[in-house]
Order: sequence, then C-alpha cells, then structure tokens
Amino acid sequence: MARRSAVTMRDVAERAGVSIKTVSNVINDFPLIRPETRAHVEVAIAELGYQVNLTARNLRRGRTGMIGLAVPELTVPYFAELADSVMKVADAQGVRVLIEQTGAERERELAVLGSELRLMTDGLMFSPLALGQDDIDRLDVRYPLVLLGERMFGGPNDHVTMSNVEGARAATRHLIELGRRRIAVVGSHAGEVVGSAGLRLDGYKLALEDAGIPFDPALLGEAGQWHLSTGAAAMRALLDSGVHLDSVFGFNDAMAIGALHVLHERRIRVPEEVAVIGFDAVQESEYTAPPLSSLDPGREEIAETAVRMLLERVSGYQGEARLVLTRHHVVARMSTVG
Repeated sequence: MARRSAVTMRDVAERAGVSIKTVSNVINDFPLIRPETRAHVEVAIAELGYQVNLTARNLRRGRTGMIGLAVPELTVPYFAELADSVMKVADAQGVRVLIEQTGAERERELAVLGSELRLMTDGLMFSPLALGQDDIDRLDVRYPLVLLGERMFGGPNDHVTMSNVEGARAATRHLIELGRRRIAVVGSHAGEVVGSAGLRLDGYKLALEDAGIPFDPALLGEAGQWHLSTGAAAMRALLDSGVHLDSVFGFNDAMAIGALHVLHERRIRVPEEVAVIGFDAVQESEYTAPPLSSLDPGREEIAETAVRMLLERVSGYQGEARLVLTRHHVVARMSTVG
C-alpha cells in the first residue's frame, strides 16, 4: 500500500478556500482574522488532520519551543508535583519543559544559570535554595527568567511565590481555633530571615500574637532539609525534651508526615492528644493515617502564572519585573478535626 503523504498547509488552504498566508495567520494566532475565516480554516485543519510543524515554526521565530525548570529535588513531593503542573500547563501551550535538579547546592544552582543548556531553552523558571539575597545580581541574565520560591526578592526578574507568612499564619490559626495552645513547630531554621522557614516562622508567631498566646522557643523543632526523616527526628527531639505540646505545625507535608510517624510510634493519639497540620497539600497527605490537614499554597496557580509570565517574556514583553503571591487556603482533614 502506498504511504499517504503528509497534509500540507496548501491542502488546508484549498479545503478552506483561502490563501496559504491566511492559513499561516490562523495557525500563528494572528489577531486580525475574521471569526468566520478562522472557523473555516480550523474546520479544514480538523477534517484533514493537519499537524503543525512546531520545530519549523519555532526556528522561524528564533525559538526552541522548550523552556527550563530548575528545582532542588524531585524526591521532595512538592517539587515533583510542581514540575508535573508546569509540564501540563506548558504542554497546553505547545511548549516542552527541560527539568534540571540542583540538589540545593550553591555551585549547581550557579551552573544552571550559566549552563549551555540555556541555548536549548527559550527561558528558565528557577527555584533556588542555596543562593540567597546577596546573590541577587546573579539573576541579571540575558534570557527570560522567572524566579520561584522565597530565597531572593527584589531582583530584575518576574517572581512567582506563595504567601508563606500569611499561609503559615492561617495554618497556625486553624490549630488555635480548635483550642490548641501549645503548638510545636517542625522544620525551623535558627537565624533564618529570608527563606521558607524564616517566613513561615514569622506567620506562626503572628498567629500566636493574634490570639494572645506567648511564643515559647522550646516548641521549635529544628530541621535541616525538609524530608520525612528530618521531620521524624525533630518530632522525637521535641518529645524527648519533655516540653508540653498539644499540636504540631510541620513546615512542609513531608516533615508533618514524619512527625505523624513518630507520634504513632509513641502511641500518642492524633488528633485527640496532638493535632498535626502540614504545608503544601501534596497528594500524599490525603492518604496518611489519619489524613493530614495541610495548607494549600496555590501550587497550580504558581505553575500557571510562572509559565504564562515566562512565555510573555519570550514573546517580547519588556515591562517592569512583576511579583505575584498566590492564594492559599487550609485543607482541614482528620489529623486536626478528627
């Protein structure tokens, strides 16, 4: 059987009764096309099964059709789910995503910014952990870059981040409204000001102040990187210290789940004796025992906004750097409400 030749733009033009240029304008979303003309072309494309040659189109535009996403660790559920959301949003825009892991190491984060892989991508979404405010000038790069996360502010780039302070305040308020007064923290970083831990601690303190509850540093469970194991270790240290607590706020879901594990180990009932809430609302939190309450920081909104802003820059937008803080809400489950 003879192989069927690929449908061309000329075929679409003949079927729709328009010029090849008109078909090209419709495919490239040229704005000054009459609605009925656009409809004729789109019907012809669907009937003939025409496939847009994205590679050729991107080469004509001087683009690769690929954007980058650099995150610390895909083993951390939040970053894995963020990457998944970014890929889905980008795919809907006909764009592919090149994902890189930095391991939260300074040299690898710097390497990402200057990597030859930037020649393969039209822009980068960058979530640093090792770089900090003193490195803000490093973000002055020659390609579109959208900053994610809470390590650096006031740079020359668009920045999409969650409302860490108000999110933590809402999570802590949830526990207070349930009558909890001795709220332990799992995941604090001593001395941190800018960064997730420092900002979430600020929100925690504000909620205590709002309720007239004294801040007790003995209730802070320090942890390095935010993993299941570090959450468990911080929870054990708090319990072994003998400090009285009636609830736990894990600064991310992984640490909250680690804390839940230790509470089960010690035969401490959740939420009857100790209520637990996390932060990030990752899918895994729905399937713990009991299901974990968590603060949803707007991960889907972060992905949608970051991709949109990056593609706007790729398309030539030259406006001032923009800062977007996403919306949040408490997802109450059985680890706090029984």
